[in-house]
Amino acid sequence: MSQTEATKTTTMSSVDETAAAAETAAMGSGKQQLETYRVYVVTWNVGSRFPDNISLRQLLGLQDAKESPEQSHHLPDIYALGLQEVNAQPQQQVLGLFKEDPWTHKAKELLRAYDYVAVKTEQMQGLLLSMFVRRRHVQHLQDIEAEYTRTGFGGIWGNKGAVSVRFTLYGCGLAFVVAHLAAHDHQLDERIEDYKQILEHHHYHVKRYREIYDHDYVFWFGDLNFRLQGGDSSTEVRELLRDEANHEALIQRDQLFQVREKSQQAFQLLQERLPAFPPTFKFREGTSEYDLKRRPAWTDRIMYAVQPLNRQPGMQLSIEQCSYKSHPVYTISDHKPVTSDFALKLYPNVRAPGVVFSPLTLWKIGDENTVEYRKQAEFEEGPNDWIGIYPAEYASLADYAAYEYVNQAESPASSDSNHEADPFDTPAHHRHGRHHHRNRQRLRRHQEANAQEQVRLDFADDVELRHGEQYLLIYFRSTGVRGVTSLAGISAIFVAEKRHGSPHRTEYHVD
Repeated sequence: MSQTEATKTTTMSSVDETAAAAETAAMGSGKQQLETYRVYVVTWNVGSRFPDNISLRQLLGLQDAKESPEQSHHLPDIYALGLQEVNAQPQQQVLGLFKEDPWTHKAKELLRAYDYVAVKTEQMQGLLLSMFVRRRHVQHLQDIEAEYTRTGFGGIWGNKGAVSVRFTLYGCGLAFVVAHLAAHDHQLDERIEDYKQILEHHHYHVKRYREIYDHDYVFWFGDLNFRLQGGDSSTEVRELLRDEANHEALIQRDQLFQVREKSQQAFQLLQERLPAFPPTFKFREGTSEYDLKRRPAWTDRIMYAVQPLNRQPGMQLSIEQCSYKSHPVYTISDHKPVTSDFALKLYPNVRAPGVVFSPLTLWKIGDENTVEYRKQAEFEEGPNDWIGIYPAEYASLADYAAYEYVNQAESPASSDSNHEADPFDTPAHHRHGRHHHRNRQRLRRHQEANAQEQVRLDFADDVELRHGEQYLLIYFRSTGVRGVTSLAGISAIFVAEKRHGSPHRTEYHVD
């Protein structure tokens, strides 16, 4: 075992007692318990294809699901959609600065009917990770952060490498890492080196969760490109696959199985139910027939890890890989997608301190409006905290209609936003002029006797909301551009209405 891996193993079994004590204090007075939650992971090398004219229902396990929150209680709590070789031509990357990539958009439009919210997307050239969470869990997301590591051409080019999203939910840290490693049978050493580079260069800025394996749960998946050992020809491998009795012998020759279980040169801290499905590469596009230009191989994999003793004594965390399968029905690329459904334990009573909004029944379009909230005693503002106005049925945290910074003295004036944007890239990038009265204070604070603070923040009169539509407020605690973001509070729903007798103003749709 390398020195790096030995360090990671030690990290997996260590506990930061100070941070753990602080989190325990934040759990509240309710009796602690463990509950089961479900995570659904997808990996697919889409071969630069777009999701036109295909349905994602089977891919996301929704073929039998009812399109209503009340009828879909059995569905996953979290979706992780990891794609490789997403079309990354220059024109697509330019478009991606202004709106969602087509794959994320298609998944979002399907999942919104089941009450999911797109909470974070990270892309590095053709490598894409999109995270979706059931709406009831969104307000409990803490310390959301994305990271990426390039390994192509010695770390200069991002055609290979990894992107990840981590967050804390119900007292547990979860890390989702999607990777695309070096290709071809003879590049095993390069794949091992890619893995080590990702571990060395992937770092987060969250206490207790600095590295990938610091997390309570880790999901590592993607086109890992591991092939079969041995000198069989493509035709010989295909013939062996015709008889299921040969399946186990072939998987024992899988390079990933060898480096993880036998030599322990890479991925040895992760677990995997060995694939019971046929190799997912390489197929002739538009068919389910192997392309014999390459030997069939299990290149597309999903692995996981858990630190069972990372939280409460006597309340061990656990995870089960409930399903692990490929989806041959999808034929647009030379890979078949792979999915896995997990059941894991979290602490549902854990609640981080935040803010509580006062009721706001009506937003007067064309007037300045005051938002009032109470900061709980343990809550600490970040340097770039902001409050967003969202449609009540928002399907993405990028769907804000307007926003305002809490610390106005440190930031320019804010604006409405009528395009897709990443709220975790501080909204200051998308601002325009405002109509505030500059000669008066727009943020007022009042310290209460119970160590809580009451805050009033004015939104400008040019916020463009739609008459008669419903909205809500979300408070984001943020450390800034590409920083760490937490949801600290969500308001009740309110209605936006025009002033009586106000002139007609153009109403903007939130895409």
